Amino acid sequence: MVDPSNQTAEDTLQEKSQEANGEEAELDENGESAVIEPNEPPKRVLVAESKKPFKPPDGLRVKDLPLSYRSNSQKEELIIEYAENFRRQYVHLYRDRKPLLLSPLNEAGVQKFVCLTVRPTLLPYKVLWDYDQAAVFVSDYLSFEKLPNPTEIPENLFSPTTVLSLQRGNCFDFSVLLCSLLLGSGYDAYVVCGYATKETTLMDQTRELCPLLNKSEQAKKEEREAEKKKYSVKPPKDLSSKYVRMMEERRVKKEQEEVARRKAEDEARIAELEKPPPDELDGLRVHCWVLVLHGKREVPENFFIEALTGQTYPTTHPNYQGIESLWNHKNHWVCMQMGANGCKDMSFDLGDCTKWEFMFPQTEQPQLLVPEQEGLEDLGEDDEEMLDEREIDLPPSYVNPIEISQKDFEKRCPKGMKTILYKKAKVEKYAEYLERGGMKPDGLVQKLFVYEDNEWAHCVSVKEWYKHRKDLLFERESDKTTGHVTEHFYPGRPSAIKDHSYLSMSPYSPETDRTMLFYENVRVDGLLKRVEKTLQLTEEYQKRPDRLYYRNVTFGRRAKTFAPSETKNSRPIEIIVEKYSRDPSVKADEDIAELIFHIGEERILVTYHRDENRIAPSYREFTKSGQTDDKTSEPILGPEHVTSFQVDHTAPQPKHLVLYETYLTLLKREEASIKTIRDIEEEIEQFLNLRAKEEGSPVLEVSHYDTEKNDEIKRQRRLLEKQEMEEKQRREEMELDYLAPFFAQIGSSSEGEKGGGTLTEPQARKMKEDALADLKQRLIDKANLIQARFEKETGLLEKKQQWYQEQQLLMTKAEEEEYLAYCSDAMFRIHILEQRLAAHKASAPQKYKKLEEKLMSDPRLAKYIAR
Repeated sequence: MVDPSNQTAEDTLQEKSQEANGEEAELDENGESAVIEPNEPPKRVLVAESKKPFKPPDGLRVKDLPLSYRSNSQKEELIIEYAENFRRQYVHLYRDRKPLLLSPLNEAGVQKFVCLTVRPTLLPYKVLWDYDQAAVFVSDYLSFEKLPNPTEIPENLFSPTTVLSLQRGNCFDFSVLLCSLLLGSGYDAYVVCGYATKETTLMDQTRELCPLLNKSEQAKKEEREAEKKKYSVKPPKDLSSKYVRMMEERRVKKEQEEVARRKAEDEARIAELEKPPPDELDGLRVHCWVLVLHGKREVPENFFIEALTGQTYPTTHPNYQGIESLWNHKNHWVCMQMGANGCKDMSFDLGDCTKWEFMFPQTEQPQLLVPEQEGLEDLGEDDEEMLDEREIDLPPSYVNPIEISQKDFEKRCPKGMKTILYKKAKVEKYAEYLERGGMKPDGLVQKLFVYEDNEWAHCVSVKEWYKHRKDLLFERESDKTTGHVTEHFYPGRPSAIKDHSYLSMSPYSPETDRTMLFYENVRVDGLLKRVEKTLQLTEEYQKRPDRLYYRNVTFGRRAKTFAPSETKNSRPIEIIVEKYSRDPSVKADEDIAELIFHIGEERILVTYHRDENRIAPSYREFTKSGQTDDKTSEPILGPEHVTSFQVDHTAPQPKHLVLYETYLTLLKREEASIKTIRDIEEEIEQFLNLRAKEEGSPVLEVSHYDTEKNDEIKRQRRLLEKQEMEEKQRREEMELDYLAPFFAQIGSSSEGEKGGGTLTEPQARKMKEDALADLKQRLIDKANLIQARFEKETGLLEKKQQWYQEQQLLMTKAEEEEYLAYCSDAMFRIHILEQRLAAHKASAPQKYKKLEEKLMSDPRLAKYIAR
């Protein structure tokens, strides 16, 4: 861009004044003087012809386009002339700057002003009312095509409706479509024509980090911060030395600075190695994107939207190296600022006339007024009226309203899928309900591959996103290095599971390493976490009435059995550890803190809560005697089977009866724990079997209002349509009585015969013969009619051919073409008549036989004919 600062605001305003009075003569492209008189109506100004002949895009029929696409109204012609005048003045004043994109050809080969190509539209899909989702939709829905010449503005600019129908376009098509959607949603958006880096213009994101990775890291960071705030505990009094703590902080800080320095050096070295090679066209590559100004829709600051990728960037981003012009549906602005630092120091106050030159005086932007100059105050009334007459406003857009069907909106990507390459990452996007590779839809909508190299050869992890799954699965993460897989579920499953982590080698096999997290305050048993290993099971609880918050089970190896068994061979339980929270209403020496059941060793260890004034808790150990009372069949407990430690030696020792009752209670709790563990094993097995079934044949939820995808609703609709059609046919058959004319001949009524009227056998037989004879005669008449038409067409064709033989030498070329066209039409008619006659001869016997069978089965005639 050339610095326009040599021309002051005074000069510019003076030139405008001279243009208004018709005193400024300019040079056109041929070097001739072109003067526009103020009182003379503007004439049609022809622009330079395109270097290449216009060719409509593939897959588009120009004659099917609306009339507004294929022609210009009188006001549109005036706008094009106005824009051409503006262009010639611009070229005359700034000869070193690139040409402006003002009136390119549209898809019909007709010149259209760029502002009229923007059609603000509010689509019925609420997800597109936000700029970020609208940008992602446009980038996903369209396929990118490069500009024919990377350093020149395009010769064609298609309408948004055509771009949507073709589902492909260049950066200008992307930006115009996105700007139309944003304007319809209430944003202050503009289409920007300028310059950008090679990677941006070619939609090359292989040197950028995947935005999904940034979102994942940010979500994990927020989750860690939230957990820290939620579970923060008041720290105890710090009794350490301040000097020692200060020295330790210095050491840690020094180590962190050293680590940060090394990391920065490594990143700088890697960035230098990955730096792209120098671009010969740097700063010259033409590009188009979208600008959103602050103010409307509570936008706090200006920002750019890259329509090709759907990403947002600040206006100071180095990828954008300069701006030539920008426009929306109301006006067109030319940038008058230097582009030495790209867009870094650029002001986007469109009302500042020293930085942005507008084409039309009408603008919503507050204008920075230029001080009055000498001579302007002397303008008379005629001059002021002349200036008012030269003001012009834009007509409405020639583009039809933008419409996207529900089917196309759900399809999103071309052919239902799209692949995007990033730095050490790859993203695959899929349409909802897409059948991939002939397989049943599984709800997969997005897939992220993370690699350890820039060649996308060695995959490190895979992340998948799902929608509309009946099993409520919405995300799955797979770590290829460790083999761990984590599934995330929405709330609503019967088990209230939230996350499920397992090894990829044994996804749904019980008694393998896996971790389950559950939603809080949902399960009746208060389960939060379950960790299963080959010989161990750990569970964590919350808010249980019995204050249990932890359970750990250690299993033993199964005994090898070679004979078949009817009972399930469960793993033997060796140790059960249960932990309970403190109950303030019970003494600490009587409130159980931990229970350990040594099933194999037949021991029970009870540990009570520690009192605030004690440093050790009380505990008791019970050893099973293995003997039972002969009368009561209850276990026997002797003093030698109990080992106790009581912290308070002054407190009285519990009596043996109390210990015995405690022992019986512990035995019941042990049995209950064993039963609970067996139920847990069965629950895990049922869950894994269900997950294997769900993954083997995934089921997707479909709205009842979506009759295209809901198979059940579709079957019901087809059944109702079939029943309605059968009922309609039945009514028509009842209304049309084929025997009514014959009943009328004998002076009887068909309705009376149905009700049991008088009809003799000879009358019934004669009625049958008359009905068949009538059908036969009608079939013969129809065949004769077709034959007569056939013979007539053949005779006419023969006469025409005879006339041609006689007049062949005297005929002109037009007469000969007319004769050939007549012969072609006549042969077509003769061929159709031949086919109709053959079809009639083939179907006549079948119709005759069908009527005969119908007469034989008619209840009004059957009882007489069957005798």
